[in-house]
Amino acid sequence: MTWGFPLVLKGKAGQPLKPKPVNNTRADKLDSFMWRYSFQERRCLIPVTEFAEAEGEKGSKTRTWFELPDEPIFGVAGIWRDTPEWGPAYSMVMTEACIHVADVHDRMPVILRRQDWGDWLDGPPDQAALLCRPYPDLMVRNRTTDPWVQRRASTR
Repeated sequence: MTWGFPLVLKGKAGQPLKPKPVNNTRADKLDSFMWRYSFQERRCLIPVTEFAEAEGEKGSKTRTWFELPDEPIFGVAGIWRDTPEWGPAYSMVMTEACIHVADVHDRMPVILRRQDWGDWLDGPPDQAALLCRPYPDLMVRNRTTDPWVQRRASTR
């Protein structure tokens, strides 16, 4: 699957432009037209080992990674749909940051505990929506000096 739902854009003269991927879905916007039917009918788990956020001053941001202790792989809430532009595509559901992430970024992925996977995948939407909350358990933060954005080498 492609990461990101295509956002179809038009130019000033009304001509179609290349779609822009919308990688993340805000939990508080799951009832909006772009996300509603996927949230109601096509929820998925995104397996991850960790996730990164940008930290630092604009122009010199670095990658800060977050992981769960004793969980080499964990599940993040996702939604998906078939798209005419890219075929099957998914988006990661984001919520307010927990205490471990809040000083780096104000949002984070919805991390689902294993016992909640079934409710996310097969439960009614109102029950699944209750799972869209900041992660309450311990997380490990790993600050790096790796640049958030890789600058291209000049061709001059």
